[in-house]
Amino acid sequence: MKKTLVIFAHPYFEYSTANVELIKAYEKTDNIYFKDLYEEYPDFHIATFRERKRIRDFERLIFHFPLIWFGLPPLLKLWIDEVFDMKWITEDEHPLLNKDAIIVVTAGGKEENYTENSLYETTISNLLKTLTLSLKVNNIEVKEIIAIHNADELEEKELGKLREFIHKKIQIP
Repeated sequence: MKKTLVIFAHPYFEYSTANVELIKAYEKTDNIYFKDLYEEYPDFHIATFRERKRIRDFERLIFHFPLIWFGLPPLLKLWIDEVFDMKWITEDEHPLLNKDAIIVVTAGGKEENYTENSLYETTISNLLKTLTLSLKVNNIEVKEIIAIHNADELEEKELGKLREFIHKKIQIP
């Protein structure tokens, strides 16, 4: 299994029954390192150079977060802005080259509301375009976007199935 860094960003984690359960997918798995941005950087002062050094050691990045007003949590956006260096995209051997990513996103809204002809008039993929484009220009292949809808209403049994689904997906090379 690829050496993987889970970048978890949830500003209200203690209130998220869904995410409390879903992050268990990363437990007891070799080569997975879990990083909670809101726990590590509650003051939003990111140790940029330490993060740039750390990211070099991983082959896969997993971004796990809730949609916050149809976008990324603020600390995750800041982390990307601080850690990803635009100079890297001009270098032949930059630190993000040949990595891949999986995005796990939870949304409180129902799946049928995330279409172009529905209540929100957009899709989850469109809402994540800034993240997927940031990854693409850095030559990080997005292997999969796992969108979990209606997250606030999911029962324990459904959450268990989703946790196992995520666990299986992260095992795939």
